Amino acid sequence: MDRSGSRLFVLRVLVVAVLATLLGRLWFLQVHDGEAYAVAADSNRTRPVVTTAPRGEVLDASGRPLISNRTAMVVAVNRSLLRREPDGGDAVLARLSAVVGLPPDELRRRTTPCGERLPDGRVAGSADGCWAGSPYQPVPVAQYDTRDAAATRSVLAIEENREDFPGVTADLQAVRDYPRGTLAAHVLGYLQPISEEEVARPEYAGVQGSALIGRAGVEQVYEPQLRGVDGVEQLLVDKDGTVTGTASTTPPTPGSTLVLSIDAEVQAVAERELQAAVEAARQRPYYRGGGNVVADSGSVVVMEAKTGRVVALASYPSYDPTLFTGGISTEEYRALLDEANGQPLLFRATQGAYAPASTFKVISSAAAVMAGQVGFDDVTPCPGVFGPTRQSNFGDADLGALTLRTALVRSCDTNFYKLAYDAWLADGGLRPVAEPKDPMISMALAFGLDARTGVDLPSEGTGLVPTRQWRQEYWESLKDDFCAGAANPAFDAERRARNQDSCVDGFRFRGGQATNFAIGQGETLVTPLQLASVYATIANGGTIMTPRVGRALLPPGGGPAVEVAPQPKGTVPVSPEVLAALRDALHGAANEPGGTSYATFLGSGLDVAGKTGTGEVNGKQDTSWFASFAPYDDPELVVVGVVSQGGTGASTAAPMVREVYEGIYGLDGKPAALPGGRLPAALPVVRPDGTVALPP
Repeated sequence: MDRSGSRLFVLRVLVVAVLATLLGRLWFLQVHDGEAYAVAADSNRTRPVVTTAPRGEVLDASGRPLISNRTAMVVAVNRSLLRREPDGGDAVLARLSAVVGLPPDELRRRTTPCGERLPDGRVAGSADGCWAGSPYQPVPVAQYDTRDAAATRSVLAIEENREDFPGVTADLQAVRDYPRGTLAAHVLGYLQPISEEEVARPEYAGVQGSALIGRAGVEQVYEPQLRGVDGVEQLLVDKDGTVTGTASTTPPTPGSTLVLSIDAEVQAVAERELQAAVEAARQRPYYRGGGNVVADSGSVVVMEAKTGRVVALASYPSYDPTLFTGGISTEEYRALLDEANGQPLLFRATQGAYAPASTFKVISSAAAVMAGQVGFDDVTPCPGVFGPTRQSNFGDADLGALTLRTALVRSCDTNFYKLAYDAWLADGGLRPVAEPKDPMISMALAFGLDARTGVDLPSEGTGLVPTRQWRQEYWESLKDDFCAGAANPAFDAERRARNQDSCVDGFRFRGGQATNFAIGQGETLVTPLQLASVYATIANGGTIMTPRVGRALLPPGGGPAVEVAPQPKGTVPVSPEVLAALRDALHGAANEPGGTSYATFLGSGLDVAGKTGTGEVNGKQDTSWFASFAPYDDPELVVVGVVSQGGTGASTAAPMVREVYEGIYGLDGKPAALPGGRLPAALPVVRPDGTVALPP
């Protein structure tokens, strides 16, 4: 073949290859990806308009609204459009600042997506009040009640002067309203923008990038039911984007209405009496000296003993959930997290962890009796000091020989020290047997401590039961620090010696730790809700119930209710006779002379059973506890109160709980918040027109 023939052959091959490539690509576009391109082409001639579904309301057990919806004027900034301005939008934000009353720097922070850099070079985080949603959606920066005519007229200046506010809108939107103000703020929660990462999750399928979702409380836990389904109208447009018609319309489906077991009136009583107890305690001298009682925070839990339904959960200090409506400022958010302000966002009822002190003795008593160590009528000494560990009774009081029942009534510490120490020796002491029984630790775990109660609220704490395994893991994590401290010349001899002991065998379960555990001290921690669950279990005969704040979901349009049924978790390994003896001893503590809360409940008009607790905390004043149930003969309600740095249980928490009972049952001239102490048996009903029919 000559040279020209070879070149012609190569050219033919190239032409065939190019044609084959073009045909293959044409097949790929028309056949393989044809459907996808058809959808894309169709989307080019349609534009979706999303109608946000009305979010479900939240009612109390009697149908009173705790969260509803209202219309507000919302000012939003489209950051993508703002950045197209020659100065990056600085002039627009300056003009907007004069309208909404927020500094330009604050507006810039609010519209900066979290994770991007602020003008000062820092990466924006949640504490800066940055935007957690999509960077391509309008960011709400302020909102105004439409009933405020003056404010509305001011904001409408944005729409009247569009040329001065590119990328800024002022629209009417549905926002959350709180008819009872700050009541039950921690239980209810708040809304914040959905993030880009969340939009991609399966549970948020169909949720728009501009949506607000629950971030705390029942707003978060019942988000799918409250959210509803957004409506979509597909508009037909021509090549210039002009609307020519409607392709399809899917109306929005409103979210379900959530009915809580929380009673608004009982919640109000709990919050009022908690705040009153804190303020009153601060006026008293601390009994150990050094100034007045600090009383920095606290909680009250009211629960149905038989069902586990939560009637009230109060936490002090609290916060205003409307701060999150329309966007919270950086300063406001930081103030909610600031320890100097008491960390108002912290929900003490489920997240606060405290040494339970003598309220824990019900568990120690049950463990000792079920292990065969002692009977409730057996007499044991209650000296001022327990010799083997040199630990004292409260006030070094020598109460003489007491039965276990009387030791619980009068809260003798040394009696429980001996029971715990004897059990520790039976397990081998410092040289433990292969399988120690640890009866008191085992009983605490059986009552559900060291684990979440399972309440339908987010971010619940577990408390702490210091088991042998926990001690081993804790020691392993800190061993190097202990050993370094043993050789640190900056420490005094005593401190170096303590570190040396911990370095060598800090994992050991010692006798003093066992005795501390018996009276709810040492490393032991519980949340108020956990302790309420323990006392509900004793009151109802041994069944551990999962606490619930949600009672039912009412579908829109009046469909059948979906109830959140009471859920038993199991029973405790305590005989009915021992549980009855515990109830009897707790009744004696509140009703017999010598009982630690006898003076508090004298003449109360309600047969209460309960136990005080005074928890010692290193470097702080004592924690004041009172855990109880009533009426004694047929317990309906459990009420637990705690005040951090509140002094003795008898001086602060017990009187507070009495006031709560009086408010619930209408005693001492007070109106009854919940007559009979029982929630309504019937549920509210949502009528087809959306109004609520209250239960009879």
